[in-house]
Amino acid sequence: MAETINMPKLGFDMAEGLLVRWVKQVGENINKGDILAEIETDKATVEVESHASGVVLQLIVEQGTMVPVNAPIAVIGAAGEKVDAPAATTALSKVESPKSDAAPAPQTQPTPAPTTQTSAPAETVVSGAALSESKGQPSAGPVKASPLAKKIAKDKNVNLASLQGTGPGGRVVRKDVESAIASGQPSAVSRPSAPTSIQPVIVSLDDKVVATTKLRQAIGRRLIESKTTIPHFYVTHEYKMDALMDMRKQINAYLPDNEKVSVNDFILKAVALSLRQFPNLNATIKGTEVIQFGHVNVGVAVTVPGGLMTVVVKDTDQKGLRQISGEVKAMAGRARDGKVKPEDVDGSTFSTSNLGMYDVEDFIAIINPPEAAILAISSAREVPVVENSAVKVGWRMKATISVDHRVSDGAEAAQFMQTLAGFLENPVRMLV
Repeated sequence: MAETINMPKLGFDMAEGLLVRWVKQVGENINKGDILAEIETDKATVEVESHASGVVLQLIVEQGTMVPVNAPIAVIGAAGEKVDAPAATTALSKVESPKSDAAPAPQTQPTPAPTTQTSAPAETVVSGAALSESKGQPSAGPVKASPLAKKIAKDKNVNLASLQGTGPGGRVVRKDVESAIASGQPSAVSRPSAPTSIQPVIVSLDDKVVATTKLRQAIGRRLIESKTTIPHFYVTHEYKMDALMDMRKQINAYLPDNEKVSVNDFILKAVALSLRQFPNLNATIKGTEVIQFGHVNVGVAVTVPGGLMTVVVKDTDQKGLRQISGEVKAMAGRARDGKVKPEDVDGSTFSTSNLGMYDVEDFIAIINPPEAAILAISSAREVPVVENSAVKVGWRMKATISVDHRVSDGAEAAQFMQTLAGFLENPVRMLV
């Protein structure tokens, strides 16, 4: 029996998606799990898998069409099967190719200006290549001069090319340089007050208009919603990271380069285990009810071209460090390539944002709706610390949790951060 494939809902706020490309065509065989099409959402280009096996009987919408969530896009069934395909929804709209929008723009721009601008730097390069040893004075070519004459000429800003050498074969010698200095010969002695040979650097001062991407627009909409509708409060804690850094070093000594675990992998595991003890932070609010999620799916903010994307490690509390590390690497790679899978970005119950790789001391993050909290993770740094009345060097890291005040209060958030410290500062607890 033929099955209809609908536009999937990739994220709670997705209303429609752009069908970028059909990977399979009518008449082609397809297996369950094969890639059927590529869909572009506000977040990324996503490869949509078929949930049925058979033959592609009909493609209901064209490439480049904006399709509402749950609208039919294709029919898959047995070869030769006759089907009555669902009618395409009236909300479908054809999206013009970006190339056709952008093509006329260059034709309306004047061409002489760029030519003039590019020629000036070229002349500067040529002049710079012809500078002689005498600090910016132009030279017609190699000059025969004794080493001592060259040294004096360089120290006194004398252009050797302008001197008539009296040494063997016309070589410029010491007395030729000294004579030029004594006579104040203008063509030979450079005046520091007039460095005419230095070319000005051409800097464009024109304003530049950059169109925002769909991803950046989506980020803007969601964060405006978050900051204007969610009452945030923040709690910061500093963690002792010495034991974790030492354990990571020991673990990575036994792993190949492509499987080494990061500090962030430890943090994700510790966060998930802590959330098991604080289900109120692994939650969302709906009207007058708080829904505490049964699964702990930790989201990881990943930098991608044009913005950020959150990939999701499902059931983080039940996975080992190596599995967490491998999943994050794979999903982050797909996110940066614009080829995420629907399950990569859907279903997070708590999010993390880590700027540790940028030498950040402290920052706060905005809650990712509809979640109740997010953890901002800063750099692990070696700093002077006081222990047992003595100053020593230790590893320290700050983290700040942002919490929806409608769901929780400061005391609970502070207790969560203390519980997190129990795992981060005694990392062996995550391995047993």
